[in-house]
Amino acid sequence: MITAADPKISEASTVSAAPTASPASHSAGTGVFSRTRARITARTLRTDRWWLPPLFTAFGLGAFVVYATIRSFVRTAYWVPEFHYLTPFYSPCLSDSCVPGSAHFGTPFPELPMWIPLGFVVLPFLLGFRLTCYYYRKAYYRSVWFSPPACAVAEPHARYTGESRLPLIVQNAHRYFFYVALVVSLVNTYDAITAFHGSGGGFGFGLGNIVLGVNVILLWAYTLSCHSCRHIAGGRLKNFSAHPVRYWYWTQISKLNTRHMALAWTTLGTLVLTDFYVMLVASQTISDLRFVN
Repeated sequence: MITAADPKISEASTVSAAPTASPASHSAGTGVFSRTRARITARTLRTDRWWLPPLFTAFGLGAFVVYATIRSFVRTAYWVPEFHYLTPFYSPCLSDSCVPGSAHFGTPFPELPMWIPLGFVVLPFLLGFRLTCYYYRKAYYRSVWFSPPACAVAEPHARYTGESRLPLIVQNAHRYFFYVALVVSLVNTYDAITAFHGSGGGFGFGLGNIVLGVNVILLWAYTLSCHSCRHIAGGRLKNFSAHPVRYWYWTQISKLNTRHMALAWTTLGTLVLTDFYVMLVASQTISDLRFVN
């Protein structure tokens, strides 16, 4: 029989207890530096290039932010009057500063100073929708905030308060940003339909219509694949058989939700591509490839 006083037991207890003590420098820390975690002073024991994904993520997000910011403020080459092409960065255009024809819903606002983008009505909400998106949270938490930068890599922060105080408490408003995103998707759809316009009037169809149409379809896919949309469709149902229609919507959105990350990145690319194409045509750098009229 082995008793509690057995030296083997005492030795084993000493060995297993030693790693759980945290270094003095991190005695008040949390996470991997808390008192209950192993005493590992290295930031990580990983030997792979774990820093590449957050690096690429930071580069991709940063490139989009720079491009979108510049294009939102320049106020040039955003409308093609011959074919009614309007870039999504300026839709809807609702002020007297908009070039003639680009204000599809009137101009209820007067001329705006140059430091206010013409798409100021919806741009803050779209930015909020993207920032609070569940996937984008993971992306910039890791690549920008380093919380944590990768799995099994210690973050530099001593404390973590979650999304319970400013500024991260705003993440809880994601559902409300989703509602606005639905309205904006309808506006973008209207813009894409209006763009089927010929240079001499009537129906027209060109490469720009394909670019605008693909962008709208992917924006709808990204918006509807949102986790909030999935929850709204069937998140609180306790009996699926009693709600067959909502259950069907929930299953379809759930399938789309598995591609939410890919759609998040794809729509950033299509937004840039759409704006860039409209800019080239509007500035007469290139001519739109026309199939009809």
